[in-house]
Amino acid sequence: MFKEFRNFIARGNVMDMAVGIIIGAAFTAIVNSLVSDLINPIIGLFAGGLDFNNNYAVLAGEVPAGASLEAAREAGASVFAYGAFIMAVINFLIIAFVVFMLVRYVNKIKDVAVKKEEVAPAAPAGPTELDLLIEIRDALANK
Repeated sequence: MFKEFRNFIARGNVMDMAVGIIIGAAFTAIVNSLVSDLINPIIGLFAGGLDFNNNYAVLAGEVPAGASLEAAREAGASVFAYGAFIMAVINFLIIAFVVFMLVRYVNKIKDVAVKKEEVAPAAPAGPTELDLLIEIRDALANK
């Protein structure tokens, strides 16, 4: 059973998947930082400080007026945090767009590389079998 498990783990597909997950997690951190640290502040600047994170509705419990979402949760109130959901959707759309742009750029680079390979001149073709047979026939005929 151990040998079978080792063979399963050593297969290329499992290793490729593991590498993909690890790289994906690292890439997620980069994209999240790009969105939260660079893009969202710029959008907030143009949208007048667009941030819905603290928008919520109190379902049960007492919350002081104007309290943040975190303060409402610490007070033990049951809250409907629709603002955090809206921000998650906005962040998702921004992240999806950034990933789309990256993939689009990588695909363009791949297309250019493939076109360069296609344009590369082919090695000169040697004589065909028919050409060789004709040469042999002509050489025998001249003897």
